[in-house]
Amino acid sequence: MNYQVVSAHWPIGGGEAGELVRAFDWSQTSLGPISEWPQHLRIKVNSIVNSPIPQVLMWGDDHVMIYNDGYIEIAGSYHPRALGSTVPGIWPEIWDWNRKILEAGFRGEVQSFRDQAMTLHRHGVPEDVIFDLFYTPIYAESGKVDGVLCTVLENTDRVKAVKALAESREELSQLTNALPILVGFIDRDSTYRFANEGYREWFGLPAADVIGKHVADIVGQDYYKTRIPFINKAFSGEAIINDTVIRRPDGERRTAEVRYVPRRTPKGEVDGIYVLIIDVEARKRSETALRRSNNRFRAAVNAIHGVLWTNTADGRMLGEQSGWASLTGQSSEEYQGYGWSNAVHPDDRAGSVASWQAAVAAKSTYIWEHRVLRHDGVYRTFSIRSVPIIGADGEIEEWVGVHTDITEQRAAEASLQEHASNLERQVRHRMRAEEQLKQLNEGLEARVEAEIAERRLAERALQQAQKMESIGQLTGGVAHDFNNLLQVVAGNLQLLAKDIAGNENAERRVSNALAGVHRGAKLASQLLAFGRRQALEPRVINIGRFIAGMDDLLRRSLGEAVEVEVIASGGLWNTYADPTQVENALLNLAINARDAMEGSGKLTIEVGNAFLDQDYARAHAEVAAGQYVLLAVTDTGSGMTPEVLEKVFEPFFSTKPEGKGTGLGLSMVYGFVKQSGGHVKIYSEVGQGTTVKVYLPRSVADEDREVVVPAGPVVGGTETVLVVEDDEEVRTTVIETLTDLGYRVLSAKDAQAGLNVVESGIPIDVIFTDVVMPGPLKSREMARRAKERLPNLAVLFTSGYTENSIVHGGILDVGVELLSKPYTREALARRIRHVIANQKQVEQSASPRTDVSEPGAYRSVPALRILLVEDDFLIRSNTAEILMEFGHEVIEASNGHEALQELASSEIDLLLTDIGLPDTSGGELVKQAIELKQSLAVIFATGENQKPDGAPARAGLLRKPYNEHDIAKVIESVMTGQ
Repeated sequence: MNYQVVSAHWPIGGGEAGELVRAFDWSQTSLGPISEWPQHLRIKVNSIVNSPIPQVLMWGDDHVMIYNDGYIEIAGSYHPRALGSTVPGIWPEIWDWNRKILEAGFRGEVQSFRDQAMTLHRHGVPEDVIFDLFYTPIYAESGKVDGVLCTVLENTDRVKAVKALAESREELSQLTNALPILVGFIDRDSTYRFANEGYREWFGLPAADVIGKHVADIVGQDYYKTRIPFINKAFSGEAIINDTVIRRPDGERRTAEVRYVPRRTPKGEVDGIYVLIIDVEARKRSETALRRSNNRFRAAVNAIHGVLWTNTADGRMLGEQSGWASLTGQSSEEYQGYGWSNAVHPDDRAGSVASWQAAVAAKSTYIWEHRVLRHDGVYRTFSIRSVPIIGADGEIEEWVGVHTDITEQRAAEASLQEHASNLERQVRHRMRAEEQLKQLNEGLEARVEAEIAERRLAERALQQAQKMESIGQLTGGVAHDFNNLLQVVAGNLQLLAKDIAGNENAERRVSNALAGVHRGAKLASQLLAFGRRQALEPRVINIGRFIAGMDDLLRRSLGEAVEVEVIASGGLWNTYADPTQVENALLNLAINARDAMEGSGKLTIEVGNAFLDQDYARAHAEVAAGQYVLLAVTDTGSGMTPEVLEKVFEPFFSTKPEGKGTGLGLSMVYGFVKQSGGHVKIYSEVGQGTTVKVYLPRSVADEDREVVVPAGPVVGGTETVLVVEDDEEVRTTVIETLTDLGYRVLSAKDAQAGLNVVESGIPIDVIFTDVVMPGPLKSREMARRAKERLPNLAVLFTSGYTENSIVHGGILDVGVELLSKPYTREALARRIRHVIANQKQVEQSASPRTDVSEPGAYRSVPALRILLVEDDFLIRSNTAEILMEFGHEVIEASNGHEALQELASSEIDLLLTDIGLPDTSGGELVKQAIELKQSLAVIFATGENQKPDGAPARAGLLRKPYNEHDIAKVIESVMTGQ
């Protein structure tokens, strides 16, 4: 290798990039100081930084980047830190691409890629770009490839412009094809440069066959000769419009309007002509028919007795009106527009014009009488009748009217009819007015009564809703503080239990105290349920099967003196609700019914499908019309009065004797049903009994299976946990509990303090934070910002009162872990281990793996057909890739249902399953799988320290987080029996 003394000003020139290369501390990279660089590297770097073309050199096994000024724009915000950094460190979003390219380049392959599309994050957001890329190996004197040079030409704007132009042309073509006209463009050589599909209709040629042809070749020499004068005028800059007859491909001759529109360049020169051909055959035929009709009309006017006239659609007299001119002696200029009214008697003129305008506006037949001054100076009385001519579009085209002289007739009738008609008209108007007034009064009274009743009903519903919402907010806040208090008591009691181990009396007292805490927690849960502040965990359930599973519990709770009948309709729909809350609601309703029946009677539980229509929804403003699953509980008890029914859902209201109940049972049912998007209605009669109907929304999804969480010994750890809790007593108890479990514990009194601890740089594995805390920074935002700084951080929320930061619509957000207060020491320990194990497995899945495919590795295990069951996509895909690299065939399933389908239809050698699945447990899945195939080998993947109860003796345990070596080892152990 040749080394030479390098000048302090090397590389020479190179602009900004050259200066950065000279100033950079290369001793911190695998390249070493510039003074020790090999000659071929120095030569290439000096060439790169002085090249006007964007280039980047990727040198050595770790692909250190050196580039020039042209590449700075390509690097975007990654510059200048990209200089001297590695390719995977700077471009992680395209490392999969670069890794393959660099592997080929270091093998000596020259590669090029034209218009290569990529998605880069060089400006902080995903950006779609297009490059021309050219990769050249850089050889050492020994023939070894030491680096790869990439020349980059960005074509993003050019490709987008080409695409936009093509789209614009296509859109223009589609637009012109949609028009009922022929559209084309010819250049100065009379050659078509554009044509739409109208040429197929007029000349029998598709547009593609027209473009590039001379006009004469398309329209024919004879027709072209007749059009040359017009075309020449258009090329001289004159717009041409005229009619002509064209013989179409089917032999039909049709009249067409041809337009030649010159197109001018920015300099004003005509470089071509737009050609438009419009079919006007129908218009020509209509004009001919109209001309014939007008001739017949004029003949009829001259033949009849009377004076005929025509007016425009808006009621104005236009054009020649020979009959009117003969009658009045007015000239054409005098009667135009409303000038005809000047021939009407002054007393009749205003009425005639007003009535005529009203008829025009109404588009109705006009009938009127007025006096007209004849040409001889005598006023004569005329009867006028005019009708509108309606066009095909429903609009008036013109008015046709006739004036008939009735002077003598009206003179004879006037004196006799005037008095009678006036009297009759007055009587008729009076009778009509009296009838209308009577109907108006009756309708008004009915509407007023209905409006008053509806308003009172709405006011009562609003008052009740506001009342229940206010009480809900109050009870939710009380439950929050109560849960914090219970957490302090429960935590200290559990710590105290370790200190008094062996003291039977003290242990009994602590146990009794913990039982009291449990009852208090249940009370707080009921308060949260009413306030609609509890975090629901809904699943798709079939209430019919769910109630059947509660049969023993109901009968034990109600006693032998209560007869229980369950009626379930066929074809019952599924519903989406929290199973635990459904069970609590049914149990509360059943116990209330038992007390109302004083311990004996008949309880009927009915489940079925129900549809609440719009009428019902209008009468109950809080419910939406739609399909529901009905749960009805009917008793034969004492019933309730209307006054009691108005208050039954209020918390702490009870009709039972003092000390016989909390008054929260129906409140909990009400809150849970409303939070679930349902509806509850009570029907009761004193002495007859009560029916409570609960409507839960229908779900069309498949029913979820219950997942049983395995219980195991409490396990602590040595990780660092940051406890963020504003209640000092709760915080102290949690710190002591976690410390007792072996963890290193840090603490903060609010979210901002917790974020400060994270930003201090202290290593943290888990944040255990309350949801509701004072201060401007919310706990969810604190957790998000903490994970930005510590991506491998696990987060566990806790609360006795949920808010919208992690719960929406009463349902816990996806991916959020919540431990509800009050919780036990065991629950806290198990949940902490759970979030740590899941986070570590995600880290393991995302990290680069070591090569386990060396010869001789685990050869004692032949290739297997493995069914992998895991609901986490990242963990499942990573594990499947490892198994396939071992040479195994992998079938993937995300839940128990899919896994059982694969087991029934495929030959499987080994079942590798997570214990916690969305629709069942891993233990239950294995039991069903063994029934299908007894020889099936089984491995459980879990963060727990033990296999689930009832697991097969030969089953293996793969503890999360695991790597490829752990997988290979447990497969070898299970399959060889070692």
